[in-house]
Amino acid sequence: MVDMILSGDTIYFLIALFVAIGVGVGFISGFFGIGGGTILVPILLNLGFDIKSAIGISVLQMFMGAVFGSYINYKNKKLVLNDGIVVGIGGLLGASFSGFIVLNMPGIVLKLAVLFILFVAIIKFFQADVVNDNPKDISKFVMFIVGVFVGAVAISAGIGGALFLTPIFVGFLKMDIKKAISIGLFFVIFSSFSGLISLGSAGLVDYKSGLMIGIGSIIGVYFGVKFGHKINKITQKRLALGLYIIMFILMLKNILF
Repeated sequence: MVDMILSGDTIYFLIALFVAIGVGVGFISGFFGIGGGTILVPILLNLGFDIKSAIGISVLQMFMGAVFGSYINYKNKKLVLNDGIVVGIGGLLGASFSGFIVLNMPGIVLKLAVLFILFVAIIKFFQADVVNDNPKDISKFVMFIVGVFVGAVAISAGIGGALFLTPIFVGFLKMDIKKAISIGLFFVIFSSFSGLISLGSAGLVDYKSGLMIGIGSIIGVYFGVKFGHKINKITQKRLALGLYIIMFILMLKNILF
């Protein structure tokens, strides 16, 4: 589809459109500490891409945005590298199975997986106490196992994993939301890199579209991360819930219609 589009007279408009989409997705990614696939996959589906192409594009965009966003978090002393690396290595292992899963899984199952992940994220964030004065210490082993599970499931659904990871850390394991968000974005580097290799080797990555959207996401993620550092936790939770609900509705619409 993309090759056909890029050969037409609307090439410059489409480049601008993809970059603009990337900026928007990047801002949301940086602000909420998510990969951006949850937003990008439904957008691409509504633009006419099939689910597997949309997943491949979103994984490339997630990797580019997560690398730059995590650099900004680290530079501003918002990222705890030790915890992030443990979770990230787990995600790296889990995401390595994504090419096999996507290649052999029917498209409708992948769509339902995205829908389920969004539903869980909405429920857990609604229940989470983000104003937590006594966050729990989480063992490195638990962080690793969570990373493996989220990496395998999320990347196969075209999601960086942070959308699912952050509610697990905050809702189930009582981690501080700001810390969870920074670790979540860092996690996306590992899971999306592994997923990119796996999906790319299976011929499921549209690099032209992914690079255009990825370049835009680098611009957007800078401003998203900066804004996320300044806003209070309750407001951030409410905005996250709104985002998840919108994405849930868009995905449900795509499945039903």
